[in-house]
Amino acid sequence: MNGNGRTDGSGGRGGGAPIGSAICEGTAQILPRRWVPRAKDLFVWVRRSAIRPVPSYARVPAHAVSWVRDSLGDDEEARVELDAGLERFERSQPAVAAHVATNLSRPLDETAMALGYFLTLAVWMAFEHAHGEYIAEVSEDELHATDELLELDEQLRRSDPVETLDSDEVVAMEQPHVLEFVHEHLDATLESHAESIDVDDVHAVYRVVLVEVLSLSYAVTRPAGYPAAKTELLA
Repeated sequence: MNGNGRTDGSGGRGGGAPIGSAICEGTAQILPRRWVPRAKDLFVWVRRSAIRPVPSYARVPAHAVSWVRDSLGDDEEARVELDAGLERFERSQPAVAAHVATNLSRPLDETAMALGYFLTLAVWMAFEHAHGEYIAEVSEDELHATDELLELDEQLRRSDPVETLDSDEVVAMEQPHVLEFVHEHLDATLESHAESIDVDDVHAVYRVVLVEVLSLSYAVTRPAGYPAAKTELLA
């Protein structure tokens, strides 16, 4: 896999569903799409989402994502950086790392699995670069609770015929720079492996990334003297 999140080969299981079948009759799973938040969407999110809002101080700035993008190229130095980042990830966030490993060790298309490992590690490195020691360790209970919140939000949106947002779009409003990076690599992988990749596996990987993004967002500690926003007090 190179720094663009692409892998060589046709994918592990082969014969995966092409991109055109990602949205099919009777299927509720829709792959992420590029999206720009609108004012009315922000209002809908505040009223209707089961996902807890991310405090403003916990957001990952564009420069942290740019650092990750520049650091993870396709050379020996980048591989060393990835190995070191993985070691720090497993040491600092054992519950999140175990959740990632458990989900990605299931039978998956090899391309989707490689993409998942790359994205989950890149996301962690972006948070680490932005917030460093101010990220608390996520417990298994906290991780499970976040997973359940995301699942509940997905269920609520599927059951509401007039709902205009998907759950991943809510997450994108909270961590726009991180989700933009994720979408870049999803799009590149789907485009380069359009005839072979299993789209359902890509969707499963994407959901693991969303749970990680939310869990790490909630783990960022409030800076000393930082005022609590009204939405945070009500969360």
